[in-house]
Amino acid sequence: MPRAQRERQMVEIAEIVFAERGYSAASMDDIADRVGVSKPMLYEYFNSKEGLLLACISEARAQLRHVTEQAVAGATDAQDAMRRGLQAFFVFIRERRQAWALVRHESTLIGTSAAQEIEATRQQQTDLIAALMTGYFDDADAGRVEAAAEFVVGGCERLAIWCERHEDVTPEVATQHAMDLLWYGLERLATR
Repeated sequence: MPRAQRERQMVEIAEIVFAERGYSAASMDDIADRVGVSKPMLYEYFNSKEGLLLACISEARAQLRHVTEQAVAGATDAQDAMRRGLQAFFVFIRERRQAWALVRHESTLIGTSAAQEIEATRQQQTDLIAALMTGYFDDADAGRVEAAAEFVVGGCERLAIWCERHEDVTPEVATQHAMDLLWYGLERLATR
């Protein structure tokens, strides 16, 4: 198997194991067994269990950015961009539950490089939202735009956690809840 394909397989399996057991309880032996490789091979690719976790979070972050950017491409106005971006996020966390679990359980990773990687994921989404808002909100103070983007990211994370407890809540319903709560304040800044 080509190296890139093997690495992708290792990351996919590790994501599942980390989500099932948590980072601390997950073992490189179990991940290696599930992948069908030796434990030394995991270390050869990722150097450590934390390195493997970082690869998982980095992959999830790249995929989240991709789906969000794709979703907002072609938006007709600020409200449409917000709805499309929110929908992409809620679909992502529904379809990629293991990746979402890695971010959600960050408290077990405090003080590690993984916690920094998770914060980088949040910052990526905040920056993307702020950039979109700047394009739609004329004369908006940069500080207000950044604060609004942080609020959107934080609010959506909490709403996503609530959605986990309510399996019947679809990404569409979650998006509508978020729009109902967020858009009223944001539309006052929107000019188009």
